[in-house]
Parts: sequence; structure tokens; C-alpha cells
Amino acid sequence: MSELVSVVLFLTAIAVYSYKAGRNKFWFILILVLLTLFIVLNATLFASNYFTGDGITDAVLYTLTNSLTGAGVSKYVVPAIGLIIGLFLLFCLLSWLLRRRKRPHHLGWSLLAIACAAGSVQTTPAFRQVKDLIASHSRLADSDFDDYYQTPSKTIPEPKLNLVYIYGESLERTYFDQQAFPGLAPELSREKDQSIDFSETEQLPGTDYTIAGMVASQCGIPLFAPFDGNASASLSSFYPQNICLGDILKNSGYENWFIQGADLRFAGKDTFLLSHGFSPAHMYGSEELKSRVADPGYRNNWGFYDDTVMDEVFEKYEELSRQQKRFALFTLTVDTHHPDGFISRSCQRKSYSYDGKPNQSFSAVACSQEHVARLIARIKASPWFKNTIIVVSSDHLAMNNTAHQYLIKQPRRDLFMVIRGDEPQAEVLDGKRSTLDNGATVLDILGGDKAIGLGRSGLSSTSLSAQFDDMAQKVTAWKADIIQLWNFPSKMDTFTVDQQKNTFSFSGSTFKLPILFRVGQDRVEPLPEGEYSAPLRYQLADFTSSDKFVWVDRCFKMGRLWQPDLALSTDLCVAMGQMGAKPTVTRIDKPQWKGKAQFPKAEVSAATYQLNEQQIRVEDNAIRYNADSFLLTVPGAPTGVKGFTGISRPESWGRWSNANLAPEVNIEYVDPLPARFDLVITARAYGPNAHRPIPVRVGDEEQKLNLGDEFSTTTLHFSNPNGSHNLVIAPPEPQLSNDGNITGQDPRKLGIGMVEIKIIPQP
Repeated sequence: MSELVSVVLFLTAIAVYSYKAGRNKFWFILILVLLTLFIVLNATLFASNYFTGDGITDAVLYTLTNSLTGAGVSKYVVPAIGLIIGLFLLFCLLSWLLRRRKRPHHLGWSLLAIACAAGSVQTTPAFRQVKDLIASHSRLADSDFDDYYQTPSKTIPEPKLNLVYIYGESLERTYFDQQAFPGLAPELSREKDQSIDFSETEQLPGTDYTIAGMVASQCGIPLFAPFDGNASASLSSFYPQNICLGDILKNSGYENWFIQGADLRFAGKDTFLLSHGFSPAHMYGSEELKSRVADPGYRNNWGFYDDTVMDEVFEKYEELSRQQKRFALFTLTVDTHHPDGFISRSCQRKSYSYDGKPNQSFSAVACSQEHVARLIARIKASPWFKNTIIVVSSDHLAMNNTAHQYLIKQPRRDLFMVIRGDEPQAEVLDGKRSTLDNGATVLDILGGDKAIGLGRSGLSSTSLSAQFDDMAQKVTAWKADIIQLWNFPSKMDTFTVDQQKNTFSFSGSTFKLPILFRVGQDRVEPLPEGEYSAPLRYQLADFTSSDKFVWVDRCFKMGRLWQPDLALSTDLCVAMGQMGAKPTVTRIDKPQWKGKAQFPKAEVSAATYQLNEQQIRVEDNAIRYNADSFLLTVPGAPTGVKGFTGISRPESWGRWSNANLAPEVNIEYVDPLPARFDLVITARAYGPNAHRPIPVRVGDEEQKLNLGDEFSTTTLHFSNPNGSHNLVIAPPEPQLSNDGNITGQDPRKLGIGMVEIKIIPQP
């Protein structure tokens, strides 16, 4: 009902203002802002629902504020572009409607229009979801949280069994309903029928996406990252105070392994695992598997297919078993990922029809469960099965995939089943529970405690989901208490920058570099830089003029603003101060550099703030610096360069040419190039461009550049009688590359990597 009221108020506001209120700049801007907010909120709800199927949740918030490295986003590019274009057209239409009638301004009608516009915003479901999300993060800690949170013993007294834990991406128990989806998962259903099957596993807030499901199952707590600051992406530890299943296994002599087909960095999975019992050498994702798999090119948008990954898991199981090691081997599938999954080439059934129509998501489930069932069958047939327990669980309920409309018609539960090699048992346990209980149940079977965090063993304890009438509401009430487990410090005094570890530490907490902090009286807010979040300087531009900050980054980023002698330095620097004054910039000149957060009294002015903000917001390619050569290690170009095309983003060593931006590298200089000059270029070739002639042109003259796989410096001699302004470099065979990827399939077409280009006039 509120949706209809919201839309009616929105349309009424437009009609009243455009037909009755008349022209007035102030009221026009105010109503345009409110109506645009209505559109943006609903667009956000639509986009969030497209991913989650459940609107604007913590899953949306966490994923957008964390690392998206390795995300298979290509399937969402077209809808995203369509959404952006649609929003722009709606904004233009809205502006035209509000201004189309010319009549004298009437205050009463303007106030009525504003009231309707404000009402449309307040009654839209998107506003309520955002409001509830903000409220849940700002709610005071609930005092009874400690009464239910339990810290487990750090060890298992007499560990005997090995563990294979299989997370099925979106593989909820609903898919196994033979009445609803007959014949969808026959192989894994047979294994489920021979297992301890926990049939009433519910999904709680903060456990409804992959990393959150992993945290819930191993630590017994939902994943509630701090709302302000995106801090989870910058921490070098993940829930550092908690004892999780991985910690207990490691302390008990287990060698913990994790193998998946997607990138480990996505959503901070690597940080979580490293924080809780896993060694870097024992974690395989898409990057680590490239050198191990038989066919590195056989992969989907997210990474390697499930058949490849399940084979790797079994090989590792055999290897560790033969070595008679005590081990815990975790894996995560990916082929059933929304929006419609992926079909690997080795499945027996590549298609599943529902209501007479083939459905890609169901087909992906039918395919992926074959590989999981085959892995289980191979383990059960091995001589080591009697010392093994196998766990198969959902990471979370399926999000908004192409089968979602059919799933939501059924009672939905997460999958959690245990296959014991030591004591084979087939039983369905229908006690009410949640995914928070999974780790405690596994720990109990292995001989350890019967509780982890808010989780309880399903074999010997009563789940909190059974104790509370509404466990979801209780978890939400505990959100502030759970957020406190991140142990963020509230004050910054002294700090240490470790250049070797690339970290920033203060008050017992450690953060990855680069990092920006907003420092308040009783609050320190960390702001990291991620692949899809704004660069730190743009985040700083959103500070108020009086906000105090500490910013650690490469010197050239802050040096050009406030310390010109460091404007070309690639060393680390720390800047401290306020946006409304001139901050200090100090080069970090020791491997371990100790500093003090100091903010001397300074006169804060609106003019200084405006100047700082304008300089900060200058686009990278528009930056100009004073130098006698083009330094590709820093953003922008020397003042003598008017513009350039075909050059990719700056990296620590320099920049690649990118044929997707332009077919050739073209550098246009402000003045004509000298009549005679030497071109000195430090560069390397990429892939098939190595040891091949690379044309370099100035006007009508062309020289050949020959580069190898390593960086080298070459001098070419040019005559320029016609006074050309342009230097053109044309790599013969630009190559698609995954180097430095963001989405798992980097779209750049690389030709040569450039460090420095220098023009030396000759007599």
C-alpha cells in the first residue's frame, strides 16, 4: 500500500508544482532534489533487488564497500548502463516537466508540492530500508548479548578426524524438494539421504551472502561491518577478537586448506581466512590455480569451473591423506552464482526445464551438484574415508537468479548435511536452527566444544533460533554489539607505518595502505581505497573544511597539492591537517616510521577549502607537473604535453598502452617537437609484441622500436622538418590481458609498458 501512496504523492508533487506553483529558482531546486532523491532511492532498491532479491541489505552495503577484485561483473554491465541512462533521461524529463509552465510564483502551492515530494520520499520502501539499516548500525549495544555469546576452547583435546567442508554457492536445500523440482539434483540427493541432514536451517540477517555465510558458519556470528568508513576492506585482520573454527583447528594440529575457483580477494575472503587459521600457502583461488590446472583458459566470469576445482580438492585430499596429516580442507563452488550460473563442459546434464522451459539457473544447479556428488563419492571410495567427515552446506540462500521466482514459492532453508566416515548415519534432524550453528556442530563432531559465538551444536545443544521466537529480530538488536567485535580504536595518538608490510598501525589495530582516516574527538573512521570505491583524494574532498584527517599514500598524490618538492616522488608520505587549511606533508624515510597525529591550530577558511577541493578533484589525465620528461609512474603529464590517448591507468612501475582506449599511443605536445631530436624511452613489450618492430612516428618520419620482455632504455633519432606536435607509438599486436585485473577478466588490450619518455633536442 505504501508503494502506491508514495507513487501518488510523487506524481501529485509534479502536477502541483508544474501547473500551480509557478517559477522560482529556490523552490524549483528544492523540489527537484526531493523528487530526484525519490528516483535514486527506488533505483537503488531496484538494483539491490536485482542482486539480492531482498532489497537494500547488509549484503549490498558490505559488498559495495569492500574489495570487488575477482567479481564476475560482466553479466551486469548492460543492465547497469541501462539503469544509468534511464536515470539520466528521467532527470531530464523531470526538469522539463517542472519548468514547462511559466506563471508567477505562488508560495502556498510550492509548499504543498514540497510536502507531497517529501511524503513520497518518506513513504517509499527504499527509504524505510535505508533508514532501518542506518538505525541498526547506530543502535546502542544490547546488554544481553554477552549472556548468549560463548567463546569456545581454543583446542580440540583429542582430534582424530579430518574434515572436508564444501560450501555450495547459493545451493539451498529448496533445490532438493522432489515435489517442487523433480530430478533436479539426483546425485547429491542420494548423498543427502545417507547423511545427517539438518532440514530446518534458517538464514539470518548478516549471513546472506558468501563471505557472511562463511563467517557465520565458522565464527558463529553474523557479518555486520561498520556502516561508516568501509573499514573492513582496509583491516589486516577480520574480527580479530573472535575464536573461529579455523583458529581451533590450527591450534589442534590441523593443516587448514581453502580451494575455490574465484578470486580469493573478492569481498575480503583472503583477509578473513588469514585472520583465522589459514596460511597463505594453503589458499588457492583463481590466481593461484592458474599454474596448477591442466587448462588455464577453461574458466567462466568468476574463475575456474566447479569440475576443475573439485578435481583439485580431491587431489589435495589424496595428497594430505597419504602424508598422514591432520587436515581440514574447505572448498567453495561458483557455477551456481546468480544471475544464471555457468554450465561446465563435463556435466552429464547440461539443461533442466521447469514448466516445459529450459532454465539456466536450474541447469547450473543440476550440473554443479554432479561435481560435488562425484567428489563425495571419490572420497567415500578412498581408503581414508573412515577418518573423514564431509560437510556440504549452502553459503547462503540463492539471490535473485533466473530460478528465484520459483524458489520463493517454496519454504526456503539452507542446506547443511554431514557425512561421517567414522560412524555412518542417515537421519533427518528437523530442529529449528541457523547457519550460525554449523561451525559448532562440526566442532562437536570433531571432539571439541559445543558452541562457537552465537552458534550451538545441532547434535547436543539447543539453537538460539529455537530459544527465541524471532531470532532475526534478536540478531538485528545485537548488531551494535557485533560491530564492536571489530575492535576499532576511538582515538589516534602515535602510529607506525611499516613500509615492508605495507601497513599502518595504532592503538593495537593494523590497517592496509593506502589509508585515510577522519579523526574526531571520540571517533577514528578508517576509509580504505578499493577497486570500485573512490580514490582516497576524492573521499577526502567530501570532508568538511574542519574535519581533521591523516592520509598515508604515495607522495605525488598529496605533494602536488601541498608540498611541490614531493610532487613527483613515488615514496610514501603522510599528510595531516584539515581541508580548510594547508595540511603538512612528510615523506616516510624509514622502513618502520613512527609518527604522531598532530593538528596544530590553523585558520580554517572557505576560500582555502574551495581551492583544496578543486585541486583534489582534478582528473588524473588533466594533472600537469614540471618535468623535462613524461614520467609514466605518476598521474598526468608534464606541462609541455597538451593531451594523450591510448595510455592506461598509472601503476607502481608505469603505465601500459591500452588499445581499447585508442588503437595507438598518441602524445600531443603544446609546442612543435624540435626539428631534430632524440627520443629516449624506457619500456617493455607485452606478449607477442616482444622482439617485433614497433612503429614510432613523428609527422612523416617513422622509426622502429624493438623491446623485450624486460624493461630497457632505447634511443631513437628523429627529424621533424614540418613541426609536428604528435608522437605516435603503434604496438603491432595488442593483447587482451588479465594482468592487474579488477573483474577477473581485464578488458585492457596491452601493447607496451612505459616508464619514461624524454625528448632531447639535437643541433
